[in-house]
Amino acid sequence: MTALPFAPDTTVDAAVDAAPARGIAWQRWLRWTLVRPILLPLLLAAAWLAAWQWGVELFPQTRSLLSSPSEIGAILGKSLPFLMPQLASTAREAVMGFALAAVIGMALGTAITMSRRLEQALFPHLVLFQIIPKIALAPLFVIWFGVGSESRLVFALFLSFFPIAAATAGGLARTRPEALRLCAALTATRWRTFVSVRVPFAIPSIFAGLKMGMTMALIGTIVGEFVTGQQGLGYIIMFAAANADSALTFAALGLLCLVGLTVYGAVLLAELVAQRWYGAPFVTEGFN
Repeated sequence: MTALPFAPDTTVDAAVDAAPARGIAWQRWLRWTLVRPILLPLLLAAAWLAAWQWGVELFPQTRSLLSSPSEIGAILGKSLPFLMPQLASTAREAVMGFALAAVIGMALGTAITMSRRLEQALFPHLVLFQIIPKIALAPLFVIWFGVGSESRLVFALFLSFFPIAAATAGGLARTRPEALRLCAALTATRWRTFVSVRVPFAIPSIFAGLKMGMTMALIGTIVGEFVTGQQGLGYIIMFAAANADSALTFAALGLLCLVGLTVYGAVLLAELVAQRWYGAPFVTEGFN
């Protein structure tokens, strides 16, 4: 038997065999990367609820002050037909107030950015309105607009438009100078520069302001319901607290969190669509 004049090269075969394994590992990593932001908060919430249930059962004397999650779930299921109209009222007013605040805030932030004189004249007054403790102004809105949904809607708008306006103005003002100089060299119009350059650079700041404004709109709606006390989840919370019904209070708070998460998810989805429209690398990193 004669020996081969050369040794067989097994590196190519090993690389070919390792390619499917690397592909499977990459798919697993990608799947875990997508699932982890959802799975970890759910696991933490489940652990927190289990500790809460265990603590109430371990110290039953606290039931008069703090209901267990099982009791809250039972009262939620029992009172759901009554709570759903209140949930719809709160969600409608919060979403309408947030939508108006988004339109007015982004328009005002854009106007401030595009006009230096308007910024000098208007921005100090906006800061002054932001410094005023707005909760103390809630009774005035009742006097001006009555105890109906109008006062809650306007108060939610008043509470949430400033973060959106400030974030929009800040994002538009932070456009990279070299991008603006490139547009000027290409003789792009002011509107074309705004749409194609300023807006993509401002997308992260604008949506950060929208997320904050969404939270403030929901707070404004609940505060308005506290003051007027006729309908909505804020009214249910006040009613349950006055009757020392912690289970109903937490049930209403749970539904309120559901409203907030739904609106936040809608804003997050809009942000992903905007990033895909303009291109995520350009939005997040500019020309890098």
